[in-house]
Amino acid sequence: MVLPTLPDVDRLKRRIQSPDYRDWRAKVENVYGCLHPVRLSGLWQITDKTTGEVLTRPDGRPAQTSGHIMSPCGNRRESVCPACSDRYAADAFHLMRAGLSGGSKGVPTSVSEKPRLFVTLTAPSFGPVHNRRTTSSGKLAPCRCGTYHHEHDPKIGQPLDPEGYDYTGHVLWQAHSGKLWNVFTTKLRRHLARAAGLTIRDFGNHARLSYAKVAEFQKRGTIHFHAVIRLDGPDGAVDTTPPWGTAELLAAAVTAAHADTTVTTPKFGDGQVLELSWGEQVDIRPVRPAEAHRFEDDQGTISDDRIASYVAKYATKGTGKSEAADRPIRSRAQIEHLRTTEHHKQIMRTTWDLGAPEVCPDCHPNGEHQAGACDCTTIDHCATCDNGGWIPGPLAELNLRRWTHMLAFRGHFLSKSRQYSTTFKQLREDRQTWRFEQNLEELGVTADTVAVVNHWDMTSVGHNTDEERELAAAIADRTRQARKHRYATERKD
Repeated sequence: MVLPTLPDVDRLKRRIQSPDYRDWRAKVENVYGCLHPVRLSGLWQITDKTTGEVLTRPDGRPAQTSGHIMSPCGNRRESVCPACSDRYAADAFHLMRAGLSGGSKGVPTSVSEKPRLFVTLTAPSFGPVHNRRTTSSGKLAPCRCGTYHHEHDPKIGQPLDPEGYDYTGHVLWQAHSGKLWNVFTTKLRRHLARAAGLTIRDFGNHARLSYAKVAEFQKRGTIHFHAVIRLDGPDGAVDTTPPWGTAELLAAAVTAAHADTTVTTPKFGDGQVLELSWGEQVDIRPVRPAEAHRFEDDQGTISDDRIASYVAKYATKGTGKSEAADRPIRSRAQIEHLRTTEHHKQIMRTTWDLGAPEVCPDCHPNGEHQAGACDCTTIDHCATCDNGGWIPGPLAELNLRRWTHMLAFRGHFLSKSRQYSTTFKQLREDRQTWRFEQNLEELGVTADTVAVVNHWDMTSVGHNTDEERELAAAIADRTRQARKHRYATERKD
């Protein structure tokens, strides 16, 4: 009888007892437990601009760092790196909150008095799916299959009739969702201008549409857009909204633009095209300033604090809810090895197949390239044989294969208009400035009297062993729990 191999329970203990553990742990704690840190080698120091000498801190330590350090990977997906996704979520919260309430990041508090809406735009139906419906009174209603599904039932989001589900329409809608949003905002400006008695060309001289949106994956594999839409004066957040601009007018324009938005796909297959639009369901809620311990009232108005938290939460999600992959897929065969449902595999297969290029029929009638068999340089649509005789198909501009892991969604999870509020780049620069000023304050000097030497070269990415990765994950979890405890204590006080 062969006994099963027992796990090496001492492997973490051995790493903790190793001579370099304290130094390694300090570096990991500096990046809050990042699971894929970028390892750098180089030098950082603050020197006196006149003498060139390295300055000394009050405790006698020189103001310099040299050797090997770690830098956060910066990935926003929680499934990839919880530590860096927490930072991204915090930045997303401040970005959203600044545009809703103002008072920071260069946005005045007057934005809280402007017409603001929280709008949810959905995808249309591509076939009935299992769901968990509730009645208007909040009672659970049976699914179309006759079953009362549990909230964690894996059938939720799966097609009732997999053979009749429109996977092609699903994938192409997803691939064009960004274009749908662009057309929607254009239509929204036109409806606002028409309601105000203005031409679309003159609209920009009287008002500006500012927004921020986040994409959320649903269990059926489609996305919803949750957007904050604000009506400003022509100069953006710092300018007063024109008198005719009201929340009611903005809501009516959103409803009209939602119904008026369509996008036509390129021809595919046998010359087929699809007319794409939003789903019938659209949710429009006015936004009000936050009030203590109240987030939503009976009229459906929602607080700016709740919106900012909601957006920050979904900005760190990938396709986790849809049970797809958060990393690029390199081949169709790789799809079959993913641990997911057949429905989501079929979405990825369809995405991959729609992204396949077409073979040049004139140069390669048999569908394969043979060296020396033809002279492709004499044919306009196949300029070289270096590509094996393949030419782009009508859907090539969508670059679907690259986005197979995102179920054909090609946009950013969080995006905003230019004048909505601050930017992620500015938030990062503000952090760097704050840290630099802290160092100067500790040294008792000013920026005019010092020179900063900062040179680093990348040596590798990630942790060296599984043990280090597990310990880093534990550090990240402990840091997150400590932050939550500190936040709960501050709220209680």
